[in-house]
Amino acid sequence: MLKHILKRLALSILLLTAVTAHAAEELNRIVAVVNDDVVLESELEAKLNIVREQLRAQNTALPDEKVLRQQVLERVIVDQLQLQLAASNNIQVDDETLTSNLRNIAQQNNMNLDQFRATLEREGHNFNAFREEIRNQIAIARLHQQMVGNRINVTEQEVDTLLANEKTWGGAEKEYHLGHILIAVPDGASPEQIRTAQRQADETVAALRGGADFASTAVSVSAGQTALQGGDLGWRKAGQLPTVMAEIINGMKAGEIADPVRAAGGFHIVKLIEMRGEGRQVITQTHVRHILLTADELLPESEVPSRLEQLRERLVGGEDFASLARSHSKDKVSASKGGDLGWTNPGDLVPQFEEAMNALKVNEISQPVETRFGWHIIQVLERREDDSTVELKRNQARDLIRKRKTDEELQLWLRRLRDEAYVEYRTEE
Repeated sequence: MLKHILKRLALSILLLTAVTAHAAEELNRIVAVVNDDVVLESELEAKLNIVREQLRAQNTALPDEKVLRQQVLERVIVDQLQLQLAASNNIQVDDETLTSNLRNIAQQNNMNLDQFRATLEREGHNFNAFREEIRNQIAIARLHQQMVGNRINVTEQEVDTLLANEKTWGGAEKEYHLGHILIAVPDGASPEQIRTAQRQADETVAALRGGADFASTAVSVSAGQTALQGGDLGWRKAGQLPTVMAEIINGMKAGEIADPVRAAGGFHIVKLIEMRGEGRQVITQTHVRHILLTADELLPESEVPSRLEQLRERLVGGEDFASLARSHSKDKVSASKGGDLGWTNPGDLVPQFEEAMNALKVNEISQPVETRFGWHIIQVLERREDDSTVELKRNQARDLIRKRKTDEELQLWLRRLRDEAYVEYRTEE
């Protein structure tokens, strides 16, 4: 919110008068106009500093400063376009949701929220700016769900095809760590534009096979969403990958770089960094139930943990879990079943819940556990080893297809959003 106020203020100043102080002019100089909004020099520099820190932490050599600046500016522009669209679609993130997400981030760093804030500020970061950046990320995620995720359908025929095609499926547990570079081709590209992109892709692959660093090259030339992370796609199952990538990696060896492949968005260059997980089939399933409490007008957020602790004491004292869940749990779906979540597989539940659940013995009752949904008391009822049943495999396949289709559609949607926007670069004078 603060940066939007600053941008509107800067645009007004630009229209009404010149900035007289040189320092203020450098800080508030407009580097790009995006539809009816602007990108400020200060905003771009802040993002550049973050990217530089990330690349250094990954031991990735920084590209030429001009190249890096343009790559980061493009990312800022695309983020701003998404925030503009989120605002026009009335997508808002309330303070309660934001605070809950910040608590989860702090927990992942083994701190409470106050400790996390103090650590950030001690390292020279502005906590309020960080808070608003997280708000923006949540808004963008909700926009993705509204514009893309809600429109993705997975048919039973697609599930059957994936399960039958071992080249694409790759087994329930087989995973691939990939690097990706996209040489973009605009919609409606001319034959000459396509030839130019093909030539750049071929030259890029030749340089990589000649010893050029993949991560640094991705930062410099890739138009993909992971460019500023060195093109690192992380670990993914084959079924989670875009179809073109799943086909490319079939038969590749670790460290190999494939020839460029033309597909949606342009020419794709893929490196198989490593693979893992062949032959792992047996999983541990857990039958679990819980009681969920969240803050409301009658229960302030600060009192939720103590109220849940009172319920825990009643459970330890012998009161019936199912009865208390039906009476008190805010998860209305499971509350009607006495808090029962049924049999769960690894990865089905949010990490904080699953970590606490896995630490429990059968019939043991947890201490209060916080997740993004609120505060929980957890009880494990049973555990069993399962050799990847047919239904489990179908559910895994369905999830993989949904993620793959969502990723593909999201990339196309972002490309259209950028191509249809009005963007004017303001070069330095």
